[in-house]
Amino acid sequence: MKLKDDPRFSVSIEIAIPFHDTDAMGVVWHGNYFRYFEVAREALLKQFNYGYRQMQASGYVWPIVDTRVKYIAPVLFEQRIIVCAELEEYENRLRIGYRILDADSGKLTTRGHTIQVAVEADSKEMCFVSPQVLLDNIEGAQ
Repeated sequence: MKLKDDPRFSVSIEIAIPFHDTDAMGVVWHGNYFRYFEVAREALLKQFNYGYRQMQASGYVWPIVDTRVKYIAPVLFEQRIIVCAELEEYENRLRIGYRILDADSGKLTTRGHTIQVAVEADSKEMCFVSPQVLLDNIEGAQ
């Protein structure tokens, strides 16, 4: 399956930057970008019925084990941004790619990714392949 060609495996959300997300210069503090990724990630996961509540109910937790962010241009107080999240891998882990664009110009300001792995909630054992419940939800979304 080509995930990049399927709109069910990507999402875009708009956020207006609040004052409390910025530093003294009115620029978004670098750690807040992960919060924006999180909002888009949850919206993406809900598209194939595997949001955080469904993850928990299925008996798995999905900690982030790796992340990357590349800051290309500053994001400022009151700026409207579009946060795009796209499922890139799912067989052995969830790799989600992100792009942040200026809502007015479409200019790319940020890109990054997160990697999550399945962990059985009861045993705390990491899974080396994604659990069947995730695969079923992704296949069901097709």
